[in-house]
This record gives sequence, structure tokens and C-alpha cells, in this order.
Amino acid sequence: MKKYFVSIWMFLALLLPVRAQEFQAWVKGLEGRGIKVSAGIWELGSGELPGKLLEGYQTNLGLIPASTTKVISTYAILRSMKPNTVVETDLWGTRAGDTVTGDLVLKGAGDPFLTSERLWLMAKELRGRGIVRVLGRIRLDQSAFDTQRYGTGWENTSANTTPPILPLSVNFNRDDKGQILRDPEPLAVETITRIFRETGLQILGQPSNGGELTKLLAFSSPPLRTLVQEINKYSNNFMIEMLVKRLGDGSWAKGIQRIQIFYKDVLDLDANQIFITDGSGLSKENRLSARTLVTVLRSAWNDFEVGPEFVASLKIIGGEPWELSVKDPNLARRIRCKTGHLAGVNSVCGYLQTLDGKLKVFAIILNGNAQNDDVWSMVSHWAN
Repeated sequence: MKKYFVSIWMFLALLLPVRAQEFQAWVKGLEGRGIKVSAGIWELGSGELPGKLLEGYQTNLGLIPASTTKVISTYAILRSMKPNTVVETDLWGTRAGDTVTGDLVLKGAGDPFLTSERLWLMAKELRGRGIVRVLGRIRLDQSAFDTQRYGTGWENTSANTTPPILPLSVNFNRDDKGQILRDPEPLAVETITRIFRETGLQILGQPSNGGELTKLLAFSSPPLRTLVQEINKYSNNFMIEMLVKRLGDGSWAKGIQRIQIFYKDVLDLDANQIFITDGSGLSKENRLSARTLVTVLRSAWNDFEVGPEFVASLKIIGGEPWELSVKDPNLARRIRCKTGHLAGVNSVCGYLQTLDGKLKVFAIILNGNAQNDDVWSMVSHWAN
């Protein structure tokens, strides 16, 4: 009798499509190594979300998603704030003719891309307003954000990943060697002062004599569509957390809540499905499933308002001007994706084009001792 059932099982297995057998073997191999899996591939066409499941395993299982969390946060922020939105850094002072008679105050509002090059442009704009001299010194106003500088859940992950999040942050709050600054404001003031002087502005550093402050300049960030591309192409944790706090009027908790409310209103995804404590995926408290990621990706693809900007922000395998870890030439320009990596986490989600030209949407989240090859072997299987 036992041999009979074994024979039946083998016969049924032969009836399964070869591709399905490969997927099942992949899952079994991962679970045999103690790795948790949430993965699937769906049709991309318009219609009911998330669409027709072609192949999947535990697609509703919430796992630690790492940087694929940025798919959730950037799409919500694009829809909520709109692609052309800019973040303004205001410059305040007491003006008399061509002179600021006291301190020049820079009030930050969460511009995540305030680099040395853009500080030079800021100084040129100030000079273009007829100001040539500051009798006082440079001061920073950080009041736009609350006092929480690090995200919830970051204490359980890499401590040297993201600098403190402040509304006025220069060069991503890193020094000229790229090292994180735990107290970035002194170097920020020094950098601003030096660059302003190099453009011809006199910063005299005299004691301030008070006086009523007026807004002298509102300096705009690049538009949100450009910022989101920098975030997703380079997986920039600092930049997305700046925008999450901006979305929340200076509060991380409020920014995350607004992302969750957005998904409840637009896609009927509740807080258990959008279970995040930050926007970058650095927190290991985050939980997302393959189905949730694909639901968002599919919605973004069919979103005429912001979809093109979102899709363009994803990495293109074989189509970036810098080297990527995935070097399979057979996938060149057929995969647009967001990857995620933390200790014990490997993930990827995005869009792929099969050899016959059909478009699919997919997500893989692996929690455990997985490698890049574990993820990309299945992506390559689906694409080819």
C-alpha cells in the first residue's frame, strides 16, 4: 500500500509544470536551511489588486523587508506631497541695505539634499538679492522637527547606518570622509560659513545686536521626483527619513501614521499589512509581505499621476551607469527593482519582462541566513 501511494505521488508530481516544480524545490531548499519565505509573482495588467497570482508561497506572511520598505514610503510620499513639491530652507536676518546687521539664521524644513554644491547656489542667490555682508555669524534653526533624532527600532540594527535626522542637515550629516557625525551642527555651521565666504559674502562674526528678523531668501530643494529617484536608486536611508518627518510635520510617528492612513484610504491595506516604524527599512520591527509589496507596486504602475516618476526611481538591472551586484547579462534592462539587505534579511521586489515580452510584478522576502543568489536565482527563473 505504501509503495502504491508513493507511485501515485510521483505520478502527480510529473503532471505539475516543470516551472512549478522548480519553484517548490526552491522554497523547500530555503526552508530546509531555516529561512522564512514570502514570495510570489503576479500578472501586472490593470484590474483587481494585486492581480492574478502565477506562483507564490506564503504571500501574506509578514517578514522583515529591509530596504524594500522604501517602495511603501516613496510611493505614499509621492502621492501625498506630489512630484513637483520642493522643501524650502529659509534664511532670516535683520537687513539694512546690503548688510545683515546681526546673525544670518538658516531655518531648516527637511531638505534632504543640502550638499556643499547647493550651499554655493544658496549663497549666490543671497548675493543676487543684494546682500554682500553679514555682521554676525551663521546660526541654525532646527525647530521644524521634534527632538527624536533616530528612528524607532534602530537600536536593534546597524548603529553606523544612518546619521541623526535634523531639519537643517548639510552633506547628509557626514564629514568629508563620509563618516557619520553624531553632532553634525558645528561642522554644518563651519561648512556654510566657509562656502558663503568663498562666494564673496563677508561673514564677520561680530556679536549680534538683535533687531527684527525678516525672511531674506527661501532656497528650494530639488523637486520631490528627483529626491525619490536618489532615494531608490542609491537606497538612501537618510533622505527618506528626512521626508517621512517632513510628511509628519516634524514627527516620525505622525509621518508613519500618514503613510498608513494613505494606504488604508487608497488600497484598503490596514496597519497590520503596512506594519512599519520607519521609511527606510532599517528597523527590524517592520513587517511586510510579498503580497503587500506587489499590491503597492501594481498600484504605482497603473497610477498616471505619479507612477512614471516612481517606476523611473527603481534600479534597472544592466541599465545603470554604475556597477550593480547582479551581473546576469540575460536580465539586462528587463528588471526594474528595489532590493533590501540587513543582517539576516535579503529581499527584492519590482517589475520584470519575460522573454516573450510579458510584464510581471514580483516580490521575494527571505529572513534567515540567505544569500543574494537565493533571491536572484528565482528572479532569473521567473524572467527566463
